Amino acid sequence: MNGPTLVELPKDNYSFGAAGKRLTTIGAVVGVLALSGAAAMGAAADDHLGRFLHAYLLAFYYVLTVALGCLFFVGIQYLFRAGWSVTVRRLAELGAGTLPALAILALPIIVATAMGNHTLYTWTDHEVVKQSHLLEHKAPYLNLNFFLVRCVAYFGIWALLSWFFLSRSTKQDASGDPKLTRSMEIVSGPATILFALTLTFASIDLIMSLAPTWFSTMIGVYFFAGAATSSLSFLILFAMALQKSGRMVNVLNTEHYHDLGKLLFGFTFFWSYVCFSQFMLIWYANIPEETEFYLHRFQGPWLAFSWFLLLGHWAFPMAGLLSRHVKRNRKALAFFAVWLLVMHYVDIAWYVLPTVGGHDAHGIPFGPMEVLCWVGMIGVFLAVVGFLGSRRSLVPLKDPRVTEALQFENI
Repeated sequence: MNGPTLVELPKDNYSFGAAGKRLTTIGAVVGVLALSGAAAMGAAADDHLGRFLHAYLLAFYYVLTVALGCLFFVGIQYLFRAGWSVTVRRLAELGAGTLPALAILALPIIVATAMGNHTLYTWTDHEVVKQSHLLEHKAPYLNLNFFLVRCVAYFGIWALLSWFFLSRSTKQDASGDPKLTRSMEIVSGPATILFALTLTFASIDLIMSLAPTWFSTMIGVYFFAGAATSSLSFLILFAMALQKSGRMVNVLNTEHYHDLGKLLFGFTFFWSYVCFSQFMLIWYANIPEETEFYLHRFQGPWLAFSWFLLLGHWAFPMAGLLSRHVKRNRKALAFFAVWLLVMHYVDIAWYVLPTVGGHDAHGIPFGPMEVLCWVGMIGVFLAVVGFLGSRRSLVPLKDPRVTEALQFENI
């Protein structure tokens, strides 16, 4: 492949080392304790684990979208043969590398559903399906066996792609063989198509089917926008934390953060565009099966929640990230990265929590159980990132385009 002459990286600390092992230990302990506490609370609630499974799904899908966004970032950099992002790409590879572990964390949802727990997905209850002409028509797709097959396919494809990119990139650190980069560029095209298809159908299966009579042709793009936004926020904070600890100091600079900030701003705008497009199409068509979804979220306390989501995920961060100076100011950029990570959780909660125990307009089911699931899932995610990071360099040491990253400047 053609490219700039490979130069030696500047002297720096590219190793996670003991910090990675500490992150693994602390994350694993926090994750296990928090998730165990939430499960104990769920068992004591005597509601067939309904509240716990919703809280668990909310936290799980939140972390899953961050990891999938990292996988998309890696794939798209290879697809466009990007050079500026080489020194930050390994961090995305580590985030995507958590997908095999997340496949294991999906088991409580999948196993509970397979064993006949209908609290999450009412379409698995034959009596409910018999009472709905619409669900009977959806039964060829919304049936338990096909659902289980699709879940295996989703997580299998994601785990395989994340392993492929991470293992080959790591192998290149030792060999410096540019053919490895070429092989990843070739795979990145089909991988991006597979990513789009699997994310779309996983969003339909895991989130949209919580309200099985609802229709939306935008759901896959909607959660893709959220995945991209949250993963970029994660990469910004991860890179800043590493640099604060004295790692990667000489290979990441304001120019890289500026480009990450531009992408974050772009996907924040894209999320708002998709959000409005979904609402406009459903409002304009005025079909009861579609409008019912919004009706439940536009009454009672959910109305204020909906406004908070709209202003918090769109108006405030988009106005804040518009300025070039904000994207080049690390403290300001870190603030909006944290803010958008929180708002991404609020976004998924807007889809999941109204389905707890049916549509409850008298209160928002959010409490210690939801917090514990969120903290626990983030703990496990960071533990896996720490484990993977402690076993390899934090920067692709011999990538053929590393020179472009080192010399990168915004115009």
